[in-house]
Amino acid sequence: MKKKNAPVVFLISLICILLIFLISVLRVHDYNNTIHEETFAGSRLFSEKDEEDGFTISAIPRGSTWSKVFDFNNEGLTENNYQAYTYDFNVKNNTGDEISDFSFKLAFDKELFIVSAWNGAVEFHQNVNNGEYVATVPDLREFRAEDYSFDTVTFDGETMIRMNPGDYLVYIPCSNENALEVPLEPYEGTVPGMILYVPIGEEVDGWILDTKYQFHRLMIRDQFFWVAAVALFAWMISLIIYIITTAQIRKYNIRHQRDNELIQESIQTFIGFIDAKDPYTNGHSARVAKYTRDIAREMGYSGEELTRIYYIALLHDCGKIGVPDNILKKPAKLTDEEFQIIKSHTVRGGEILSNLKSLKDAGEGALYHHERYDGKGYPKGLAGEDIPLIARMICVADSFDAMNSNRVYRKKLTTEMIIEEIEKNKGKQFDPKIADIFLRLLKEGKIEEI
Repeated sequence: MKKKNAPVVFLISLICILLIFLISVLRVHDYNNTIHEETFAGSRLFSEKDEEDGFTISAIPRGSTWSKVFDFNNEGLTENNYQAYTYDFNVKNNTGDEISDFSFKLAFDKELFIVSAWNGAVEFHQNVNNGEYVATVPDLREFRAEDYSFDTVTFDGETMIRMNPGDYLVYIPCSNENALEVPLEPYEGTVPGMILYVPIGEEVDGWILDTKYQFHRLMIRDQFFWVAAVALFAWMISLIIYIITTAQIRKYNIRHQRDNELIQESIQTFIGFIDAKDPYTNGHSARVAKYTRDIAREMGYSGEELTRIYYIALLHDCGKIGVPDNILKKPAKLTDEEFQIIKSHTVRGGEILSNLKSLKDAGEGALYHHERYDGKGYPKGLAGEDIPLIARMICVADSFDAMNSNRVYRKKLTTEMIIEEIEKNKGKQFDPKIADIFLRLLKEGKIEEI
């Protein structure tokens, strides 16, 4: 690969990788928004399906039953003529994806009476007075017949809803913390149930259950995601190798100079590359390094430690070398995708500097200078003193220089406006102690603008 063509090749490769990521996002989005429909009846409904893949429902009666006298015409019946059944509906997610939502419609082929159901709500569709009556009971265990217009019967203090052939119910799962039937985790299940009465001797085998459900698939389960992830990893390794190789060639050309001169010249040259990418921020790295050094000096640092802090601050934007010019110099508002690419300069900077062993913790400034004290920054969302001290210093210095510089979209702010902004963002964007130190230096005229 020729040196002049390398950036173009890296850019084209990155665009291709991002397109694959986009395809993965669209595939997962379409999959998650697809409503799946399935019917269970006969042996498929009334038997366990331990080995069946996908989303399954089984209607399984419990072993214990009881009977009761239903004397509809007040004939003085004494012999039990209706049998009670407790049915558990074993809902199982036999997939590696989460079930985000489901419901099922249960249609009946003969007359029966429903007395209770759990855990979710039940929407009844009942033919009453030659018309369909529809109502939802949030919790059938607390059913009050007087609140609805259902066709009901009451025996021995139990009020039951009559379901004739053709009537049906829709079960709506519960999502509160007590039951939490949805979302349904991969390879997990839930067991709603109901109690009903049927005439003694009649078989309960003609129900038809129609279910609707949706998946929530994670990106990491999509094949295209892993293709893009592996490609991106290879791309990043190649970029790091390219940058390191370029830096090594430069080091070989000046290897006879003293170690300190080697570090200084290499860093200054590298910063020149970064500043040259955007003329509106030319000199930004040097100014931020100088302001950071002023803060550190006020905090008691001196000598070689102060020089080290200066160099780390000087390198804080080195990751921008990997940001395409058309995004970095774009005068209009960035798209979400372009903003993500801009934000990636922190990670890139940390990776680039990870091999700079002669400068201790060189990557901390580049990697963490956009973290916020309240934890709302990037790339890792660190908060408070979990953010390295050098990065908290650079954050204040970097923000000051941005506000104190002309941009293509605005002129620089006045000193009073800058002070107001820093005061307002203490404890939010900035470490309050470092912000107070910088404000004191600024108000005392000890911040020399360069």
